Amino acid sequence: MARLSQSLSASTGFVRARRLALLTVLVAAALPSTAEARGGRYDGIWNVTFATTRGNCGSGYSVPFTVTGSRVSSAGGGRVSGRVKRGGAVAVHVSVGASHASGGGRLAGVSGAGSWKGVISGDRCSGTWQATRS
Repeated sequence: MARLSQSLSASTGFVRARRLALLTVLVAAALPSTAEARGGRYDGIWNVTFATTRGNCGSGYSVPFTVTGSRVSSAGGGRVSGRVKRGGAVAVHVSVGASHASGGGRLAGVSGAGSWKGVISGDRCSGTWQATRS
């Protein structure tokens, strides 16, 4: 009887250890990596220059955006909202008064590029953008 009790106790300990190991793996997979926790790889101020390729909107305007983690926001003027994914894919919406535009593209290292479309001062326009991180 003592052997059976010891055997059951040992197997219960083994099952608990396996459950604890499985729980540890699941929790580790759900938590952000250390690099992500310290800050996003795209964090900083990005100066974005817009070029119009269709429509009657001005070209060459530069606007600063802030990236913090995966969030894109305004670094001065207008409402900016957006997200950057791990691989650098970015989607942003900008509005200033009645003008608004949406764009997408990719950031890599200290530069980025993409396209945009929107209504600027009543004119429907679209074009490209280039970004550099300062």
